[in-house]
Parts: sequence; C-alpha cells; structure tokens
Amino acid sequence: MRFLNKLAVITGAGSGIGEATAIRLAKEGATVVLVGRTKEKLEKVARIINESKACEKAIPYPADVTSEDSIKKLAIFLESEYPSLDIVVNNAGGSSKSTILETTEEQWDTVQAVNLKSIFLVSKHLGKLMKEQNLTDYRSIVNVASLSGYKAGAQIPHYSSAKAGVINFSRALALELAPYKIRVNSVSPGFVETPLTEKGLENEAFVKAIKRSTALERVGQPDEVANVIAFVASNEASYMTGSDVLVDGGWLIK
Repeated sequence: MRFLNKLAVITGAGSGIGEATAIRLAKEGATVVLVGRTKEKLEKVARIINESKACEKAIPYPADVTSEDSIKKLAIFLESEYPSLDIVVNNAGGSSKSTILETTEEQWDTVQAVNLKSIFLVSKHLGKLMKEQNLTDYRSIVNVASLSGYKAGAQIPHYSSAKAGVINFSRALALELAPYKIRVNSVSPGFVETPLTEKGLENEAFVKAIKRSTALERVGQPDEVANVIAFVASNEASYMTGSDVLVDGGWLIK
C-alpha cells in the first residue's frame, strides 16, 4: 500500500499503459483521477477500479490535454476537491505514420501536441499546484516517453522527435522543481501491446521483426510498464529525479 491516502492524476488513462497504471496505483491505495478525451473509456476503467474491494476511488475526468484552458480547469477542480496532489503520470500520446518528406504541418503539430505539448501543459499547471501546496513529503511527476526518443523509428519522425523532447523536458522540469521536493522522471517503453499497436500485431511478419529486435524476444505488456511507473512514482525511488528508465525488453542493446 505504497500510495495509501495519495492522490494521483493519470492522463491517457482510458486504455493501455494509462489504464494499467491507474489500476496498479489504485490497488496500492491511491485515489486516481482518470484524465482522457473519451468519457466512456474513462468510466470503464473507473468501474474496474471501484468494483474491486482492494481499491480506493477512481474519478473519470474527461479533458483535452492539449488545451491549456482544459488543464487550467483540471487544476482548479483538483485544488477545490482535494487537500494535496501527490502524483502526476503524463501518459497521453499517439502517432500516425508518414515519412518526413510527406508529413503535413497539421500531422506534425497534432503529434507534437498530444505527446509533448500536453506534458508541458499538465506539468506547468499541476506542477504549480503541487509547488503551492508546499508539503514536506516528496511528490512525483512521471512522464511517459518512448524507446523512440532514443532510436528513431521508420515513418514516425514527429513521434520520435516529440518523445526525445519528453526526456529532456523531464530533466529540465526536475531541475526546476527539485527545491520544492517534487521529483520528475520519465519512463521509456519499447514495443508494448496496447490498443494503439494492436493493428500492427495482427501482422505476423511484423511481430517476428519485433521479436528479432528485442533481447527478450517478445512484445511487452502494459502491466510491465505500469510496474516501473509505480516504482518511480513511489517514495522507494526518493533519490531519483531527472532520470529516464528504459522498459524495452532489451531493444536498445540488441
């Protein structure tokens, strides 16, 4: 029960790594605010959590994480409803395929917004809220980056550059918030089975290529990333800030 009496906000909480992280933190005692664009998905995850006797409370909060006005309203809601904010997990993300020479300005801006701008906005406003609360215990922000932030992927130039930005933004934020006992780290998953990757996983040749590129020779699961996020967010990682943790099955070393 590492997160007993803690409040955690998870973006992109309606599926995949965000859903697994919300369930994991809740099982260890946290109250979780589930943020995402699709109300129905958030409500489904909230039901899973709230129907489990081992869990505390989950609150679905539909919001556009690329809109500053929307995030300002989220900060006001949190401040009015809860005495403290302890954990923020910036997990929202997504991509589309295109080569650099074929990528439109709109595609570039959309992928950058959901993967990098959203983390800036959430960290800015919720980080400010955490700073103003001036608590003595460590608080934690965990930003979900990607293996693609280290190794450029084919036909995802916008996504690769945005995730590289997440890693360095996390370091800059860690430096800025350290005096206020707010730790900031990032976690970089490799290829994980989520709704965003399920179409690719239907292609047997593609799956074989993933396995060949991964030292552990398999695709990762959302729970495996959630386990690492939970550790980094917990006080067990109290001397970690400005770090990025790869959870890639050994892809980068292959």
